[in-house]
Amino acid sequence: MNLSTAAALFPLDISISPNSDGLPGIQQLRDVVGAAMTIGLILAVLALILSAIVWALGANSSNPHLAGRGKVGVLVALGAAIVCGASVTLVNFFWNVGQQV
Repeated sequence: MNLSTAAALFPLDISISPNSDGLPGIQQLRDVVGAAMTIGLILAVLALILSAIVWALGANSSNPHLAGRGKVGVLVALGAAIVCGASVTLVNFFWNVGQQV
C-alpha cells in the first residue's frame, strides 16, 4: 500500500466536540474544580495579608531584606489571584484559538 492509498482511507472530515454528559461524574468534577478555585483564592488572600505584614515589619525595622521578601510575597499573592480568577477565561480563550487552527 502506497502513501496516497493510505491517505485516501482516512476520513477527511472529523468533527468532535466536547460532551458535557458523556461520562458520569462530570458535574462532581466541576464542583471539585470550583472548590479548588475557592481554596486558591482564599490562600491568595492569606498570602497577601501575611506578605503585607512581613513588608511592614521589614520597613519599620530597617530590614530591607525582610521588606523585599514581603514585596515579592505581595506580588506573588496577587499573581496567584489573577491566575485563579482568570483560569476559566484563559482556558476558554486558548480553546477558541485552538479551534481556529
